[in-house]
Amino acid sequence: MTSIKIAIKPTSNDSIVKFEANEFITQHQSYEFNNIDDAKPSPLAQQLFYLPFVKKVYISGNFIAIERYDIVQWADVQDDVAEQIESYLNSGGDVITANESNSNKKVPVTVYAESTPNPSVMKFVANKKLVLQPVEFNSIDDSKSAPFASELFHFPFVKGVFMDENFVSITKYDVAEWTDITMEIREFVRSYIETGKPILLESTSNSEVQKNIETKANFESLDDTSKQIVSILDEYIKPAVASDGGNIEFISFDANSKKVEVLLQGACSGCPSSTFTLKNGIENMLKEMLNDSSITVNAVNG
Repeated sequence: MTSIKIAIKPTSNDSIVKFEANEFITQHQSYEFNNIDDAKPSPLAQQLFYLPFVKKVYISGNFIAIERYDIVQWADVQDDVAEQIESYLNSGGDVITANESNSNKKVPVTVYAESTPNPSVMKFVANKKLVLQPVEFNSIDDSKSAPFASELFHFPFVKGVFMDENFVSITKYDVAEWTDITMEIREFVRSYIETGKPILLESTSNSEVQKNIETKANFESLDDTSKQIVSILDEYIKPAVASDGGNIEFISFDANSKKVEVLLQGACSGCPSSTFTLKNGIENMLKEMLNDSSITVNAVNG
């Protein structure tokens, strides 16, 4: 059995940190607990409330988010909390007790819109996990395995749909302006998630997990320079790109020509100015961090 690993993920609210597992820990339900009595349905949340700085506990999908009191800073305690959660989950402790799993209160769904560097793309961020792996759809035919994306394509101004983690980036046709359609899409996204309808079909969700396994296997088969490039992209480029509603994936590295090829998705794709800026930024960073001025980057739009 694969052990559960916990990653620490800061949020836009410095009082809240997400502790993200590498697999789902609830049955696609969300929970919010305000104190130890409120947390009776969750032995894990109750244990966390024994920590004096824990104010609220949110559990959803594959993560636990904790809001702290101001008596501590997350930098001083987050590693210990992550270790405690990881140990609890790997010991087989219950996240939600079976007899309570359908009766406790759900977290209300909230969605907000964020502009991106690409004027054709708007990012809609939810307080719930949507997908485990980045997925992109460029037409309604392309989205047969994704009911959520398929319904978005019924809006005549939707040109493309990209999803990652807890957000969806939507590319529009020029026929519409964001000022006229943002509220409509935001409400649709919120309502869809709230109904609990599937984001992806089960077969696609399973293929996400398989893709994740294959990605790790492929990484191990790469040469040392390619591994360095992937690590640099993951650590320095991807977080910034994701905050702008996009994604970047390593495709290949040619040791003879020193050419790196990457795939741009979501808001990064299709905007000549942002593609040029991102390509140059990646190229300059790789040259500096690998100490090789001959490296070039070819950015392919998804």
